[in-house]
Amino acid sequence: MAKDVEVVEQRGEFHGKDYRDPPPAPLVDADELTKWSFYRAIIAEFVATLLFLYITVLTVIGYKRQSDTDHGGDECGGVGILGIAWAFGGMIFVLVYCTAGISGGHINPAVTFGLFLARKVSLVRAILYMAAQCLGAVCGCGLAKAFQRAYYERYGGGANMLQPGYSKGTGLGAEIIGTFVLVYTVFSATDPKRNARDSHVPVLAPLPIGFAVFMVHLATIPITGTGINPARSFGAAVMYDKEMAWDDQWIYWVGPFVGAAIAAFYYQFILRAAAFKALGSFTSSSTL
Repeated sequence: MAKDVEVVEQRGEFHGKDYRDPPPAPLVDADELTKWSFYRAIIAEFVATLLFLYITVLTVIGYKRQSDTDHGGDECGGVGILGIAWAFGGMIFVLVYCTAGISGGHINPAVTFGLFLARKVSLVRAILYMAAQCLGAVCGCGLAKAFQRAYYERYGGGANMLQPGYSKGTGLGAEIIGTFVLVYTVFSATDPKRNARDSHVPVLAPLPIGFAVFMVHLATIPITGTGINPARSFGAAVMYDKEMAWDDQWIYWVGPFVGAAIAAFYYQFILRAAAFKALGSFTSSSTL
């Protein structure tokens, strides 16, 4: 367990402040399966992802309907790309705020994967979170389809597709970088050491996470429609169920998982220097 000493100023004097990183989560924690809080967290992830997809997919469909000039729409009507980005970022802000104290507010298999690699969650929890998120996404899109079936089919069901003029490599790169930004923000906003060090600066963790989602959507909607969340892409593809929705589905899984892995490595082993701390602790114990 790594230990840092921080310097804190109190009334003009400097004092050492000890901080210890929380212990890493076990790879397999059988005790979790006996606790109601574990299943409550899984339910929270399912419901949060369901609500996330329901609201955001309806926003996308509503924009396409209002801007469809072939069916009486206005080319400049609807919320536009900016509004869609706000819908995704705003919903993440709201849902992370609501579920952070219950499940951690992942709502995204890529976030769960990154936290698993950083030993923040166990393998069992990670797998069941991802399953709940994907199932919630399917149900959320199913709810949107049930309420607006005609528009859902006509306007693509909010399914992610690689946009014309962009190669698969460009789409993959956009998903990797976009997910890196998101997961990097998650690590930074929820870092307990940062919270202890900057306790005088109140930061609401869901706020920067929601803004990260918003900014990434602005940049990548014209390229891939913006995945950065495999559950979001999977749920929309399952309910729309057209070949075009599945053609490049692998991009929306490989890209986010690679981006999450890079973010986890960068934050844990470079910014937090976990590898060097572990080596230092090992060297110190060897010399005793």
